[in-house]
Amino acid sequence: MPPLNLESVKADLQRRIAALDRRAPTARARDLAPDLDAIRALAHGAGLNPAVTVAHFVSSALARGEHGALVSAWLPVLRDAVASEQQDLAACHAYAGVCSVRLAG
Repeated sequence: MPPLNLESVKADLQRRIAALDRRAPTARARDLAPDLDAIRALAHGAGLNPAVTVAHFVSSALARGEHGALVSAWLPVLRDAVASEQQDLAACHAYAGVCSVRLAG
């Protein structure tokens, strides 16, 4: 098995997030969930822990029935988490804090 190319995984994730963002305004939450699950699984496999954290929050938003612009508003946070250079627990907590503020807002 070849070594993981983190930059290529990040680029793939960014493409997937952009595709999700294009579909979000008109798609139902249940139609977006499988794509988000794939994003979360890829991020997990690459050790992109903040992205996994944010993807869990976005999944929760979908499960609550958020759709359209509400889902699109979560995706910039997910993009930032994918691009983050920090992958430690502190970064996960920071992104979880951002997501918690968005939930409360």
